[in-house]
Amino acid sequence: MHSDKINEFLKKRKTADQAGGQDRIAKQHEKGKLTARERINLLLDEGSFVELDALATHHYYQYDMQKKKFFGDGVVGGYGMINGRQVYVFAYDFTILGGTLSKMGARKITKLMDHAIRNGCPIIGIMDSGGARIQEGIQSLDGFGDIFYHNQLASGVVPQITASIGPSAGGAVYSPAMTDFVIMVDKLGTMFVTGPDVVKTVLGEEVSFDELGGAMTHATKSGVAHFVVKNEYECMDYIKTLLSYIPQNNTEEPSTVQNDDDPNRLDHNLINILPDDSLKPYDMKEIIHSIVDNHNFFEVHELFAQNIIVGFARMHGKTVGIVASQPLFLAGALDIDSSNKAARFIRFCDCYNIPIVTLVDTPGYMPGTDQEHNGIIRHGSKLLYAYSEATIPKITIVIGKAYGGAYIAMGSKNLRTDINYAWPTARIAVLGSEGAINIMNRKELASSKDPESLKKQLIDEFTEKFANPYVAASNGTIDTVIDPAETRPMIIKALEMLSNKRDSQLPRKHGNMNL
Repeated sequence: MHSDKINEFLKKRKTADQAGGQDRIAKQHEKGKLTARERINLLLDEGSFVELDALATHHYYQYDMQKKKFFGDGVVGGYGMINGRQVYVFAYDFTILGGTLSKMGARKITKLMDHAIRNGCPIIGIMDSGGARIQEGIQSLDGFGDIFYHNQLASGVVPQITASIGPSAGGAVYSPAMTDFVIMVDKLGTMFVTGPDVVKTVLGEEVSFDELGGAMTHATKSGVAHFVVKNEYECMDYIKTLLSYIPQNNTEEPSTVQNDDDPNRLDHNLINILPDDSLKPYDMKEIIHSIVDNHNFFEVHELFAQNIIVGFARMHGKTVGIVASQPLFLAGALDIDSSNKAARFIRFCDCYNIPIVTLVDTPGYMPGTDQEHNGIIRHGSKLLYAYSEATIPKITIVIGKAYGGAYIAMGSKNLRTDINYAWPTARIAVLGSEGAINIMNRKELASSKDPESLKKQLIDEFTEKFANPYVAASNGTIDTVIDPAETRPMIIKALEMLSNKRDSQLPRKHGNMNL
């Protein structure tokens, strides 16, 4: 008697494991894609996955849907381990009705998100979905609404990571956008609110899936994708690396990883990275790689707004977030996209107790009608807000130019930054020397018999009076001018000093950041 029940159970479990059936699994493989369960098993430690709601089905009967019932109903989800750390994971299953979201699929996902929030564990979503299930109408839309609400509940409580390894259309794109990091597989992942057919019908534009919403489009233009990877295997490696830098939840500190890189290591070549001519570009990543542990820097948003650099590294084994000007692009000037990029990264670090190290070499905010008309004032203010709001340890090093509003925005002392260093090469002023002289001494230059000589004299005088780190140091907005060679040990000493920092904002529901 009992054996019959066991056999029935085993049959159902086998059916659930086969998802949409062998034919659909074969079609998934023909497209060069893994199935939902294969993806989860690739991501998690071997044998650690525990599936929940494997026998869930939809309960909808119109449009002959009773003939299209599958266990799992388009989503595979549960919990398991990544390098011994518990995580929750769900994957849309394209072999079942194109991975479309049903009421039950949404219920499965939000149940996992509730577990993740209550138990303080990261949640990872793997996207391969045709969007809302049309046959279920409002119930499917309500399901997406529930997921979005849970994304907001989890935000700043547990890390949320999205892997885009297939289509995401319509409502399915907004949940990934609400998560902390999006990793897209090139040539496989696509995300768009309306597909190419709708674009053609409404606007008459011919555009391919990849051009409209492919990985490179979202990595370089929209900024939706934080990482682009070559295949699904690399995607899972990126998730594991990303998790290694961040804690389980907002109540924990990131783990410390011991290494053999001397915290007192000096680099006397650092100063040689800067060109003698301050107008010539150089690669700030050379400085970053020099000062961090074992020269390992895990860059985030590498292809988007490249005039600013953000990413994770370790200093004496502890995770830090790096924010740095990049003189190779737009001379390191701040613009709309770079302000958004850096502000979001800073706020993530603040959520999860990750100190921020800022390296500054910027001539200011980007000028021009394009920037002004598209809201550089509104978007640029986000960077000011993010630094001011953050209560984590904040350390800033001014390396070269730090002019005007951009000096203030890049972690200046008045935004509650804890330690502010400067190299002897730093130039801190309202404007660069030449620009300042052109404004302040316009009449003298116009009436001079030798304007070039006078201009050079005035520039030298201005530089001595203002455009150097010593004036700022005399006012206490620079704590100390340091030898570039000792940048690494000075940052590490400051981090150790700040390791027990306790700071908080005034009580309020939340601030009103200019979105």
